[in-house]
Amino acid sequence: MRRFVWGRYWSVVKKEVIQIKRDRPSLAIALVMPLMLLFLFGYAVNTDVNDIRMAVWNQSPSAASRELVDQFVHTKIFQATASVGGYRELEAMLDEGTADVGLVIGPDYTRQKDRGEPAHIQLLVNGSDPNIARTAVSNAQLIVQHQAIALQEKKLEKQGMGELTLPLALETRVLFNPNMESIVFNIPGLIGLIMQNVTMILTAFSLVREKERGTMEQLVVTPIRPLELMLGKITPYVGVGLFSFCLVLFVGTAWFGVPVKGSIGLLVALSVLFLVTTLLLGILISTVAKTQLQAMQMAFALILPSVLLSGFMFPRDSMPVVIQWLGGLVPLTYFLEILRGIFLKGVGAEALWKEIVGMGAFSLVILTVAIGRFRKKIE
Repeated sequence: MRRFVWGRYWSVVKKEVIQIKRDRPSLAIALVMPLMLLFLFGYAVNTDVNDIRMAVWNQSPSAASRELVDQFVHTKIFQATASVGGYRELEAMLDEGTADVGLVIGPDYTRQKDRGEPAHIQLLVNGSDPNIARTAVSNAQLIVQHQAIALQEKKLEKQGMGELTLPLALETRVLFNPNMESIVFNIPGLIGLIMQNVTMILTAFSLVREKERGTMEQLVVTPIRPLELMLGKITPYVGVGLFSFCLVLFVGTAWFGVPVKGSIGLLVALSVLFLVTTLLLGILISTVAKTQLQAMQMAFALILPSVLLSGFMFPRDSMPVVIQWLGGLVPLTYFLEILRGIFLKGVGAEALWKEIVGMGAFSLVILTVAIGRFRKKIE
């Protein structure tokens, strides 16, 4: 048996150190990625639900009704973001996702409360995200119950012992996901996440593979322009990705029993836009990476943060503003809103135009940057 020689050992160590120093992209990922993930997890992973956006339809403007709204806002759980003038406007905000709950105070609220009669309050809840919906319902019930007990105590102080009847009654209506089932919320999100990961990895190796096989030089000497090459690279994968999307869509609806309430045609059309966006993102990675290992590392460096920033696991409204802004740079953020809007709410393009424009703009930016990177490589 040969003995261990420290000289040979240190020779190997020096060789590996030199290779690591030369492979700067991998070294940067190894050093920067842990810090980046620590900050992202530290700020984005937040199971507490705060600042639930609440639209108020106050049909009985008075000090009493304003006091009730203040009771909701002072908890720091609800945030009164808008005042509406009817059910249609309130439901439109819930459809578009600009409000999570709607508080409806009836026209007889003040009069009934002054007479000691049960004053009825209605709470419309967007049940798309069961976690937010459960938090909203339970806290609203506690607030109304606390307010009702306080009013009853005042009444007893003035009139003495009498019949104990709570002067406030809360009616809760959960929309889009009445049973607040987590699977109804999770399956559309999983479809989007799976499609992002698969398509990005497919094209992340595309140009790198050409370089490693020696066929990149053949492409460079041809009259093919960068735009033609980029679009030609992703077109076959769009077909593959679309077939894969239809497959997981069928399994998600048939096996898991999650129905699509909106237009399937619109869903498929917008999924093509998302597939093009993620495929272009993979192409951009392949213009930066020098080896397939680097391409894989970069792809996963984008995949993991997108799970946190997109709202797949945790509500984005509970995240710091800076983290929410970073989430706007992730195409999955827009596609999840589209998926959940069509799956759960049955909304059309008019309610999703912000997400459609955002995803379209993102794909154009990525295409422009990728073409620029590829031109630089040719030069």
